[in-house]
Amino acid sequence: MTDVIKNGTIVGNTSNNIRIASQRRSLVQGLQQELDILDQKHLLRQRRTVETPSAPSLRADGRDLLAFCSNDYLGLAAHPKLAEALQEGASLYGVGSGASHLISGHSRAHAVLEERLAEFVSPYIENARALYFCTGYMANLAVITALAINKDTTVFSEALNHASLIDGARLSRAAVQVFPHRDYTALERMLQQCKTKHRVVVTDSVFSMDGNIAELAPLLAICEQYDAWLIVDDAHGFGVLGEHGRGVLEHLQISSPNLVYMGTLGKAAGVGGAFVAAHSTVIEWLVQRARAYIYTTAAAPALAHALLTSIDIISGEEGQQRRAHLQKLIALFRNGLHLQVWQGMPSDTAIQPVVIGNNADMLRVAGNLMDQGLWVGAIRPPTVPVGTARLRATLSAAHTEVQVLQLVQAINRLDQMSYVAQCFAEVA
Repeated sequence: MTDVIKNGTIVGNTSNNIRIASQRRSLVQGLQQELDILDQKHLLRQRRTVETPSAPSLRADGRDLLAFCSNDYLGLAAHPKLAEALQEGASLYGVGSGASHLISGHSRAHAVLEERLAEFVSPYIENARALYFCTGYMANLAVITALAINKDTTVFSEALNHASLIDGARLSRAAVQVFPHRDYTALERMLQQCKTKHRVVVTDSVFSMDGNIAELAPLLAICEQYDAWLIVDDAHGFGVLGEHGRGVLEHLQISSPNLVYMGTLGKAAGVGGAFVAAHSTVIEWLVQRARAYIYTTAAAPALAHALLTSIDIISGEEGQQRRAHLQKLIALFRNGLHLQVWQGMPSDTAIQPVVIGNNADMLRVAGNLMDQGLWVGAIRPPTVPVGTARLRATLSAAHTEVQVLQLVQAINRLDQMSYVAQCFAEVA
């Protein structure tokens, strides 16, 4: 029997219509089954709706909470000067950019910001030029895929790299090799055996789930020896590390024409977007070949305008004061933890993880803290390895010492309770 179309609907072949409807149901049912599996493994993620500006004390889902889970490391996200600059930017440039950067979306605000960012990192990058992106994720995709020139490229990726770096390597269509966390001897062996013409090494600076810092000096020396690019994702270092907030390059005092630097502008800078800084030839190559830059609408010019004020704060006296206060809070947290069951990780940055173990225990601990009005990130696989689910406490210059001590004492109490329960279980 032939199908007949009436008013846009297929009629006439009842059995065929039933089969199509059944297939559609099976697609949805298949996804639901996968969601059920995630739920059984305690891996379902949930969003909370925040009703107030980003700050340590906020309101989410109708509850007043003390938050230790944002990446607003300098406490600039709700800074009055940035809010004023954003309003000024909207009055000057309107709301949207209207087009991609290579059409008519590249505004004066974008150009001035890129010039300022290039100047900011120029002590560590020869003939520096900067390129502004909508997000850090897009910046990483753009850089890796553009530098992986044809199939004669190998990308060497750090084992604990951020998902955007991993996805960039996958999308590059290059050969990909993963070297163990901060094991640069293993990386050197890989480079020695590499036969491709182009080599790209990719690493985070501050590892987002562990809080430790890559040893970039020996890593850079290896890259120079084997004629490889070194892409450094300084998402959690820009604005925070270094005397003037120039990030990990200033913190470790390293520079090289082999460096390609990515910094995000929605964490310590408090606004949004990201930038890539490198030799001007590298940036020109990105403008010509980075698909994630070329084929997307430019970010709102008002954001770029606001970021000029953010850079002023980061590089000035107020930025130095905020970084100094943040360092005091980090020391207070680390020195105050006294754990018997769980494990704090060796981090000198604003990211302070406490490894709990399995997913169910992790959710129970995070839920207990939430009941006390303390919002701490509960990190589970696949973000971290199986069996290492953890609290990811992030500190901000906007926190007070009293607030940090409140969190430390709460974690210590819960760890002690876990220790006592473990002792009773062993006796039983």
